[in-house]
Formats: sequence, structure tokens, C-alpha cells
Amino acid sequence: MEVQNTDIMEIYILNLVLTLGMFVVLVFRAWIELKNYRMMWKELEWRQTYRAVGRILKAEKDMFSKVEGGDELYRLLCEMFKVRED
Repeated sequence: MEVQNTDIMEIYILNLVLTLGMFVVLVFRAWIELKNYRMMWKELEWRQTYRAVGRILKAEKDMFSKVEGGDELYRLLCEMFKVRED
């Protein structure tokens, strides 16, 4: 029994379609990973900002108490930047 040229061509085309399909899936997964990476990076940047603002707020707490409504502003800023009072 001989394998015909059309059978071999069908196998090559099927192989090409499978390879292209796998490539599309890999590109899609890489795109999703990139989105997740960007989201995690932004979260890390926000955490660093929260820490920096928290240190500044704690260091300048007495400045807020000297201003009218400063205590309320201080509490609001602490709540907004998730600063814990010790």
C-alpha cells in the first residue's frame, strides 16, 4: 500500500494548523500574563506610596493639630492612605 501525496499534504496542513493554533494560545496566555504583571506592578507602586505617605503623616502629625480642622484632615488622610495609628 502506497501513501498518496494528498494524504501527506493533508497531514502537513493539519500539522500547520495545529502549530498555528498552539501559537495563538501561547500569545493569548502571554498577553494575559502581561496584564497581570502590570496590575501587580501598579499595586506595588501604590503600596510604596502608602508607606511613604504614612511616614510623612506620622512625622507631621503635630503640624495638622495646629491648623483648624487639621485633626479631621489628618484622620481622613490616614484613612485614605491606610495609615495605622500606633
